[in-house]
Amino acid sequence: MKIFRIVSIALLAAFAFNAAHAGDIKLPQYQTLALDNGATVLLMPRKDVPLVAANIAVRGGALADAAGKEGTADLLGEMLSKGAGSRNALQFAQTVDGAGGNIGFGSSREAIVANAQFLSKDSGLMLSLLADALLRPKMEQAEFDKLRKRAIDGIANAKDSDPRQLIGIYSGAWLFRGHPYGRPTGGDETSLANISLADLQAFRQQQMGGDRLVIAIAGDFDPKAVTAQVRQAFGGWAKASGALPQVEAKPRESGRRVLLVDKPGATQTYFALANIGSKHGDPAEAAQDLVQTAFGGRFTSMLNTELRIKSGLSYGASSRIERPRQPGASAISSFTKTESTKQAIDLAIATLDRLHKDGLDAATIESAKHYVAGQFAPDLETAPQLAAQLVEMSLYGDTRDAIDGYLGRIAAATPQQIAAAGTVFPGSKDLAIVAIGDASKIREAMQTYGPLTEMKLTDPRFTP
Repeated sequence: MKIFRIVSIALLAAFAFNAAHAGDIKLPQYQTLALDNGATVLLMPRKDVPLVAANIAVRGGALADAAGKEGTADLLGEMLSKGAGSRNALQFAQTVDGAGGNIGFGSSREAIVANAQFLSKDSGLMLSLLADALLRPKMEQAEFDKLRKRAIDGIANAKDSDPRQLIGIYSGAWLFRGHPYGRPTGGDETSLANISLADLQAFRQQQMGGDRLVIAIAGDFDPKAVTAQVRQAFGGWAKASGALPQVEAKPRESGRRVLLVDKPGATQTYFALANIGSKHGDPAEAAQDLVQTAFGGRFTSMLNTELRIKSGLSYGASSRIERPRQPGASAISSFTKTESTKQAIDLAIATLDRLHKDGLDAATIESAKHYVAGQFAPDLETAPQLAAQLVEMSLYGDTRDAIDGYLGRIAAATPQQIAAAGTVFPGSKDLAIVAIGDASKIREAMQTYGPLTEMKLTDPRFTP
């Protein structure tokens, strides 16, 4: 029976992969509406379960934070659920819980975001709660003070305990030094302390409005009824008074520069190697994703195999490709014992060199195609996932081919295209390098990689 089960699973996996290659994974049908105030509404009815989900983005986000007040959009996103309309924070939460729903708010680099899922019969309640939060938040001083303190304390706690979650922030700030993408979306200890409740209120007035709204609804609902509910909830929202932030592309780094963040007494070193990579809508996206999968995107990737499986220098090594509107970071990250810092970084660089020198062989490419196909469909299963996908497509102006044609592009990617896509990761001579560790023990090693700049982990900012 066990052998039969294993064989059956293998056959099913092969069938799924072949179906994916045949282009059978398609985004369900949906319709797009425009409200008179400029809001975009996307509706995707599905009758599989009696639930309805909404995903919202209000264009703007952390890029609109005032200089020196990074974290404003992030705090505002959290504040939206702390009382809205006629309900205080507790009453708002009780209303959501009492309906068996869930609702969340936050921010990203380019938008204030919200998501919710309720029973189908409560679609009107869901939309009214979302509208209250976005249009009529209470913005009480006591709630703001608690959120700001928690944000500052969270950064300090991460520095005191496990800075692994901070290495990406330091790396992005170092790579994009002087560029808007280098500003921490969640702020730092200094910028958060400078933000007032009045700053959040000003941000709302200038950067939030009906003309910036994208709302997608997916699930079991009547399109006509929900359209009327959306118009009632959001149709009267006035336009934002400010301009959308604009960002220029940052050139790729040439040469190396190294940032050492001193954490005295640290027993481990956390490190990242980065440069400018790709952007949303890059024509080479599919081929780049295959390179990313094979190089550092799965357990059996080149990086994890070398740094964890073979050498035991780390519990994990990975790579990532960020694709905002302008080119973002392509980065390698890992951690290791203090005494093996140079060995681990050297091995990461050697693995990067091997990617550029040898490329990916046919077996690795085929395996990566199977892996990507297997990971693709589960991200398009539920109503919340589909609603989120519709909002992202609308924000970036994508057509449905971004989804419908993706696996076809993966399947059709040639060895030549994949080899060319390897340049999404920088050559080892051109790197912005960051290490968090005990400077007294790793300074000499870090100096071998390029011109060295130092700061303390206790410094309240993420850049020197």
